Amino acid sequence: MENLYVKKWEAKPGRVLAFRLAYGCDLLKALQAMVEENDIRFGWLHFLGGVQKARVAYYLQDRKEFVTLSLEEPMEILSGSGNISLRDGKPFVHAHVTFMDKEGKAWGGHLVEGTVVFAGEVFIQELLLPAPPERVYDEVTGLSLWV
Repeated sequence: MENLYVKKWEAKPGRVLAFRLAYGCDLLKALQAMVEENDIRFGWLHFLGGVQKARVAYYLQDRKEFVTLSLEEPMEILSGSGNISLRDGKPFVHAHVTFMDKEGKAWGGHLVEGTVVFAGEVFIQELLLPAPPERVYDEVTGLSLWV
């Protein structure tokens, strides 16, 4: 059989947390603070709401670098999701998001700092493992991936 994955983790469900985002906060910084303050070392998150402006990134695979897109207008968060794992021994949020502008056009990508919240809600599901995955640099992709 073809090798379809590198490693498997089997976790038990932990806490389920819900948060209301503060008006004017940076979305990624807020998500990162939530996982750090609650010592969530592995899990997933989902968020929705609205933003005053946004920044997302796209990874250029051939160049192994991110390019960012600034969206300087109010938009709805249609869907935001991500995972939580360890990077350099600390909780780390990796999130992607889809926005909708006033014309109904969708924009999205890898969430980066610079997205300013209008209103929002977040759910976090903690997953319990004795040794959560750690992100380390992967030579092949140029990304920090789970090991």
